[in-house]
Amino acid sequence: MAKKSSSGGLVYSTEFGRACPECGNPITECTCHGPEAPQGDGIVRVSRESKGRGGKVVTLVSGIPLAGAELKTLAKELKKKCGVGGALKDGVVEIQGDQRDLLVSELTKRGFTVKKAGG
Repeated sequence: MAKKSSSGGLVYSTEFGRACPECGNPITECTCHGPEAPQGDGIVRVSRESKGRGGKVVTLVSGIPLAGAELKTLAKELKKKCGVGGALKDGVVEIQGDQRDLLVSELTKRGFTVKKAGG
């Protein structure tokens, strides 16, 4: 069973649920809207965290005004610059170890407004 909107586009299908009215794909697989950069205050925050990680320290970089492939590429370059591993989770770059000073200087060189957050 499929419903059509008053303008004629598919908005819901029992097969896959809500559909994008522009491209007709399921909302989760929409191709007409690329990932948008997160809206924030324009400040990239670099913090250190060890809770819930078995005592291991990671450096978190949040508030980066990039999205999708650009953010993934930046995360890869930052990990390479630090010479350690890491991950990209929900728009936050996680770098293994306490790399705050190195990351602050690197991000500042790249033109971001950067602040150290936390203790």
